[in-house]
Formats: sequence, structure tokens, C-alpha cells
Amino acid sequence: MSCKKKFCFLLYCVKIIKGYTNYNLKGLDRVKKRVNWLLFIVALFLLMSCSKNEVPSSKQTDTKDLEKTETKEEESKYTYPLTGLPTDKKPENRAVTVMVNNHPEGRPQSGLTKADLVFEILAEGGVTRFLAVFQSEKPEMIGPVRSARPYYVEVAKGLDALYVHHGWSEKAQKMLESGYVDSLNGLFYDGTLFERSSKRKAPHNSYITYDHIEEGAEEENFSMVGAPEPYVFLKEDEEVGGTEQSSAKISYSTKTFEVRYEYDPASSTYKRFSAGVQTVDNETGDPVLLNNIFIVETNHRTIDSYGLLDIDLTSGGRAFLLQKGKLQEIQWENQDGRIVPYLNGKEVPLVPGKTWINIVPDLDKMVQF
Repeated sequence: MSCKKKFCFLLYCVKIIKGYTNYNLKGLDRVKKRVNWLLFIVALFLLMSCSKNEVPSSKQTDTKDLEKTETKEEESKYTYPLTGLPTDKKPENRAVTVMVNNHPEGRPQSGLTKADLVFEILAEGGVTRFLAVFQSEKPEMIGPVRSARPYYVEVAKGLDALYVHHGWSEKAQKMLESGYVDSLNGLFYDGTLFERSSKRKAPHNSYITYDHIEEGAEEENFSMVGAPEPYVFLKEDEEVGGTEQSSAKISYSTKTFEVRYEYDPASSTYKRFSAGVQTVDNETGDPVLLNNIFIVETNHRTIDSYGLLDIDLTSGGRAFLLQKGKLQEIQWENQDGRIVPYLNGKEVPLVPGKTWINIVPDLDKMVQF
């Protein structure tokens, strides 16, 4: 019963009892006093019950507030090191890097939507390849898998990641055979851990499942525990810097290897396009959606007649960073093997989510806004 109803009921009782005592107990003052005391006790009881039902104690309120605070702290206790996104468990698993084909005959690729980071770097002949980094998510299928190059191996080393590839250049072979990083090579597992798709022609048809990666790591006695060093990420109340810029185009060589990014305000993500075609997953059709586009300028040097490259990933230099529809011109540095965005001597926070890192020899000639 609400307080209002209790009060009305009390008034009604008072009227009835008053009338009854006035009519039947006239002259009996002692009885009247007892009736008045009874009315007072009933009124006091009703008011106390009203207060108890409708006004929570400060102790109850404090307890509820404390429970809410503790729940919020528990929900945000852990974050993934490469995406900054929350997780309810401590992310202790090792990162896995996979060399992914970007030749037109290898598109669309499989597994890129699940990658925390993707490094896009020139191989030779104006062709780019991807180094996809997986830590927070495990795609079912990844590929097509391509051969190793030394600078991709260096990136994997900086993340203390398992390196997955199919084949290698001579210099990369020396690095990997020396144990520079833990690696799985499709040359030795073709048809077992690595599978050939009948829908594509070699060398654009080598694939591997995440289950097979873990199986291979166990067979080689590689540890799959040990999360990479985390990047710095924006907090909820922090805003990105820079000027408004909703798109970017990177011309690596021909139109076939022209990359375009377009910002979608509705999802606060960037869509990626290769040669005018949106980048999607071959297995699901889901688009690759990105939160940070990090474009890095480094020195590229051709080292043989075949066109193999030596790429400097240690010296630092100029860079562009696109986030939430804004552009910043910044610097990049190599911090213990990791390529990190910097501005005015401080690490620039990334937007929580997925990041695509484009390595180019010349920002001014290759990047347009």
C-alpha cells in the first residue's frame, strides 16, 4: 500500500472512531483518551512502514553504489595489447604473424578481418604483401600464405610473435634457420599443416587454419604464451588531434596496388580498397574495417638484380596518422622492435580497435589526400 493510500485510510478510521466515541462514549473522558492514544499509535506505525518501504537507507544506497563501481572496474580490468579493447580475461597468448599474399590472383584474402594489426610493405616489382598480426582473435582460415622477406621477419621479432610463411628469400632463410624468430614454413608442411586451394593456382593457393598453427607450434615446441608489449590507446574522454580528412590514397606502383581509405562516420571506421575494390574476407564477405591508418616513410634500397629490397625499420622518420576522420602529420620511432607513432617526444595514442600500417619510401610522392 502506498503512503497516500495509507494516509487516506488513517483519516477514514479517525472519522469513524471519533464519531463512535462521541455518540456512545459521551462523558467518558478516560475511554476517549485511550482511543486517542490508539489512533496515535496506528498513525505512527503507518508512517514508519511508509518510510521503510519508500526511502532506502544510506547504507543500502552506499552498498549499491559500491557494487556498481566494483562491477565497472571488473569489466575494464584487462585490455588486449594490440587493440586496446576490453577483455574479461588477462590476454596472455602469444601473437601470431602470417605472411599474406596481396597479388590480384590472391584477392580477396582470408582472415584479415580478425587481424589486430596489418603491415603492408613492398616486396619486389612494385608488389606489396601483408604481415597480418593475430592476438585478440583467431580466424578459422588465413591466406593465401606467401614467402618470407627479412624486414617482415624483423617486425615479427619486435612483437615476439610466431612467424608463419611459405617459402623465403636467401637472406630471410639465413635469419630463420638461425632461430632469429620461431617460425612455421609451408615448404616443410605443404599438404599437412598448409593446405592448397583447388580454386586458385600456385603460388596464390596456400592456406593455413589457426588450429594448424597451434598444432605446428606444439610439434616444434614453440611457446604460445607471452603477450606482446602493449601500444598506448586513447581513453574514453580523450579526443584525437589533427585536421579534418576523410580519405587517403596510397600509390605503391600501378593501379593494381593503389590503396584507398574512406572514413565512415556512422561506424567511426575506415573502409579499405585495393584497385577500387573494397577489401573483404573471402570466407565470410565481411569488410575490413579499421580504426587507425598509420602511414610510415622509410628508406628503401634495391639490393640485387631481382629487385629484392632492404627496408630501414629502425631509424624513425615522418609519418601520417588517420583517426576518426582526422589527419595528423607525426613521427615514427622503433621502440624495441615495434614501429610506434610519436609526436613532440611522446607516443601518440591509438584509437582502440584495429590498425593498418602502410610502409612507403616517399610520403610526398605516394600519398594523396
